[in-house]
Amino acid sequence: MTDPIAKTPSRRRQRFPEISTRAWEHPADRSALVALRKLSGFDDVLKKLAGLVSERSIRLMFLATAVKTSERQFPELHTMVRDAAYVLDLDRVPDLYVTQDPAVNAFCIGIDTPVIVITSGLVELLDEEELRSVIGHEVGHAMSGHAVYRTMLMILTNIAARIAWVPLGNLAILALVTALKEWFRKAELSSDRAGLLAGQDLQASMRALMKLAGGHNLAEMNVDAFLEQAEEYEKAGDLRDGVLKLLQVLPQSHPFAVVRVAQLKKWAESDEYRSILAGAYPRRTDDPDTSVGEQWRAAAEHYTTSVKESKDPLMGLIRDVAGGAVTVGGKLRDTFTGASRNGNGGGSGGSGSGDGGSGDGASGTD
Repeated sequence: MTDPIAKTPSRRRQRFPEISTRAWEHPADRSALVALRKLSGFDDVLKKLAGLVSERSIRLMFLATAVKTSERQFPELHTMVRDAAYVLDLDRVPDLYVTQDPAVNAFCIGIDTPVIVITSGLVELLDEEELRSVIGHEVGHAMSGHAVYRTMLMILTNIAARIAWVPLGNLAILALVTALKEWFRKAELSSDRAGLLAGQDLQASMRALMKLAGGHNLAEMNVDAFLEQAEEYEKAGDLRDGVLKLLQVLPQSHPFAVVRVAQLKKWAESDEYRSILAGAYPRRTDDPDTSVGEQWRAAAEHYTTSVKESKDPLMGLIRDVAGGAVTVGGKLRDTFTGASRNGNGGGSGGSGSGDGGSGDGASGTD
């Protein structure tokens, strides 16, 4: 980050002074980040570990092989990254590079001074407002420290791979990688929200994600139809399809495009998003006082709600199993606390037995 902010966005957007990254971070992403940031001296250790990956060499490589945006090179893109930094109140603007690559991609790398890289394929695919949302997405990664923590986790994963010969080592590594990819996917959802806050154009944000799935021919695509496709994907098929979807997503570092669009639209319609636009959002000054426990509870509540509201057949089975466990648990509780004996004790006659049965039924339903 080398270029201090000197001007306001090219069109009027609401700015969020002192906004904390907690405002847009997905609950599962935020809980992990808050816990990591609470560890005393963690960032210093992290940066020493990250020193194993030469940030200087990465920066020199892009200086040598890509185009660094400025007022003279890709000036519109340069303005966009300045705009995003201004809106999200980032005091110094990340360097933005364009690299010649037909693949559609964008990423944020680096530790002390993250840089954003976008491919020529992405520039050619997206219009101005769509590009603005993607650049805002990457600025969100930089502000949340995703590049820093991802670098550390990659290093730890590589270290773990070297001890795979340890008994059950492969299972441990698989569990670690699976957990990391789950976090990566939630980090992507977080940065999709940052992109929306930076661009403040929901349709453009959704179009960008749709184009990632279907290419540049926008005249042949429709956002509403794509959202219907997301709905079809979520509830499609039977239990076998639910299992297949789970197996398909586990190796991925990014959520599927239809899922991202649906999740972003849901967040844009939430009270949380409206509160941010109204100026009621967490501030950076409060970050040190943030409770780790509260963030973990929020993450747990998110997953619980997701299972309850999901239309996926596999999630339906999980709900059924959970409901059965509650019923069994209720009956076991009654057995060991004497509730059943009390019911039977009053049930020597027909009416008593009926009362006892109603009592068991009520406990099971609860």
